[in-house]
Order: sequence, then C-alpha cells, then structure tokens
Amino acid sequence: MKLTGRNARVYFSKPEPERAGLLIYGADPMRVALKRQEVIQALIGKNGEEEMRLTRIPASELRSDPALLMDAIKAQGFFPGPRVAFVEDAADGLSKTIGAAMQDWQPGDAQIIVTAKQLPARSSLRKAFETHNNAYAVGIYDDPPDRDEIEAELRKAGLSRVDQDAMAGLIAFSRSLDPGDFRQLIVKLGLFKTDDPNPLSAEEITALAPTSSEAALDDILNAVAEARTGEIGPILRKLEAQGMQPVGLCIGATRHFRALHQVASGAPVRPPLFGPRRDRMHKQARSWGFGKLERALEMLVDTDLQLRSTSRAPAMALIERTLIRLSMMGRR
Repeated sequence: MKLTGRNARVYFSKPEPERAGLLIYGADPMRVALKRQEVIQALIGKNGEEEMRLTRIPASELRSDPALLMDAIKAQGFFPGPRVAFVEDAADGLSKTIGAAMQDWQPGDAQIIVTAKQLPARSSLRKAFETHNNAYAVGIYDDPPDRDEIEAELRKAGLSRVDQDAMAGLIAFSRSLDPGDFRQLIVKLGLFKTDDPNPLSAEEITALAPTSSEAALDDILNAVAEARTGEIGPILRKLEAQGMQPVGLCIGATRHFRALHQVASGAPVRPPLFGPRRDRMHKQARSWGFGKLERALEMLVDTDLQLRSTSRAPAMALIERTLIRLSMMGRR
C-alpha cells in the first residue's frame, strides 16, 4: 500500500509493529536516511540496536546471499521486543528476494525496512510493497518540511514555545539548509533552551544557525546597501579566497536588492524576513527609496550581462566596481 502526505508523517513517528514491511525511497539519500532512522527508532526504541534487535543488511550482501533476509526476520533474539531487518540501498534486482520474504512473513517476525534511491512508478520493488496488503511504500521528495513537520520536530526537541518571528525564521532556514543541517539546528536549539521557560526567539535562532560563506556574502551586501564603501574591498578579498565567483556575487547582490525593492514597494518577500534581519532590510529600503533601488537593479542586470559575455575585462574587478558604485549611489 502507498502512504503519502500526513498519513506518511504520522506513520514514521508511530509505525505499526504488526506490518510486514516498509519501503522508503527518494532521490535525496539524507532525507531517506532521516526518515529511516525515525521509523526504526520508533519501532525498536533507543536501545534496540544495542539489544541486537536490529539487523543491517547491505544490498550487495543480500544479492550475494538471498537467505540473509529470511534468516534475519525469523531469528529470535536474546532481548524481548520488536525487531527490524533493515535492507539498505536496495534496487529492483532484489524485488523477488524481498517480495518472497514478505510473503513468508508471520506475526512475531522482524519487520522489513528497505531504503532505495528514486524509483519509477513501474519499479518492481515499489510494486512488491504497494501491492502487498500488509506493507507500505513511501516516496520521499525534495520538498522542504511544512509547518506541521517543523512543529513536530520542535516538540521532539522539547521546544513547545516559539514566538512568531522565530517560526518564520525556522521556515526560512528549512528552505535553505540541508535536511540534516536543519534537524541539527533544531536539536541544538532544544539543548540551548533546556530549563529556559521563555519562548524561542528569532535572535536565538540567528545566533545558533550554521555559518558559512553566506555570512560573508551578507556582510558585503549589507556594506553596499549601507554605503560603507571602505569595507567592500577587504570583504571581497575574503570571499574570493573562499572561492566565491563573480557571477555568484552578482546573483547574490541582485537577490538582495530585489528584496529591498519588494520591501520598498510593499510586496511580500519570499522567503520571509524575520527578526533583526527584517529590521535591517526595512531600514535599508527606506534609506534607498523605490527609485534608487530600481536604478540599482538596472546596474546589476547590466553587470550580469557583462560577466556572462565574452568581454576580456577582469570579472572580479568588474563586480567590485559595480558594488562600489552602488555603495556610493546609496550615499546620495
């Protein structure tokens, strides 16, 4: 049977031990791995692996010895409790082996958990689970988590009180961070707020969020938008040393000034701004005004065309000149 949407989310947190098996497949290995970890822990508990109630079977080993899966689901352990036989990175070549094991499955046997890469609708492995009356198949797609999923993760981390700006910030981070990094952020926030009765704030999220070259990119864009011309060169050298390309700089600057243009025009900004960053962007937009922001965007579009053309002008010097000109425009 197929599970989708909310039913799939509920099942991952509260799986049914009496099911024969579950197939989790998707293009992003991290998203698949996170869901697999969640469902296995929900089935056997935190100590299940230590108590030898989890058997891991790589797909390559199962291809060499098809009896491994049947042995794993029928084996009796020393510790009481549900058991799981986990087959990792399976493909259609194992559909008959896994399908046969599910047909022979009996109550009390280990539940079969299988992960796979993206599988087409005609996949024989998908059909083995989708047509079985006591097994599920769930496709994991690259969509960012919705608000319900984020709130569920927050509850697991012990975060029951989150202010409005903080939730907007988490939604924004869920769209920009890898799934693993986003889950790590929530775990870190939960630890940080231990024994703190105050609601989680946007400032706390900003302080604990992962940092990267994006932080330096924000630094130079804020320096340009706030007419701090003297800071542009040193930050640009730092970005260049980190491998930032001129076209990427131009794209980042265009995105920043387009957001300022949206703020100045009253249009909604996507992803939404929150906390101190929202206040800073609104202040920048008021300082520039709608007309100057339109001219700034025109200048950035022209620079982008030059960077992508066959011009022999040094690309980094070209973007540096544009950023300095923008900064000086912001002073007037």
